[in-house]
Amino acid sequence: MTGATIWLTGLPSAGKTTIAYELAGRLREEGHRVEVLDGDEIRTFLTAGLGFSREDRHTNVQRIGFLADLLARNGVKTLVPVIAPYADSREAVRKRHQASGAAYVEVHVATPVEVCSERDVKGLYAKQAAGEISGLTGVDDPYEEPTSPDLRIESHTQSVQESAAALHALLAERGLA
Repeated sequence: MTGATIWLTGLPSAGKTTIAYELAGRLREEGHRVEVLDGDEIRTFLTAGLGFSREDRHTNVQRIGFLADLLARNGVKTLVPVIAPYADSREAVRKRHQASGAAYVEVHVATPVEVCSERDVKGLYAKQAAGEISGLTGVDDPYEEPTSPDLRIESHTQSVQESAAALHALLAERGLA
């Protein structure tokens, strides 16, 4: 089986994780080995000591990128729904995959901040608005949108199933699904 890293980047509450799990189910049904490296779970179990400074966010993304590359090189479709706000961090992950020969697909889940704020899955936007937290990506901390992702998904204009199907179609086109 061919492994690959499918990196889903976007603002908090953009729909990255929901799309990743929908696609993971479909890929598993087809017989693929699949892992989802959820950013929240990674922060809980692997990078708990890191904060949210630019340096710590970069370190977090590089650690996740290392793990994703390792899994991809070993035949696992690795779905990575992680904000990864900085272009240089994402580019370093792409280069790691290029160097190892592992397939890498970058997906921008391009949901407007207004929609993300309405969804507010974790209550982060409400906490930021109330002054309880600062440094919220896309609000008072930067998010550098990918300039040329392999796929751009506008999750606010289509269903989760349609978003996952679009991503599956790209993977199939590239011989990865």
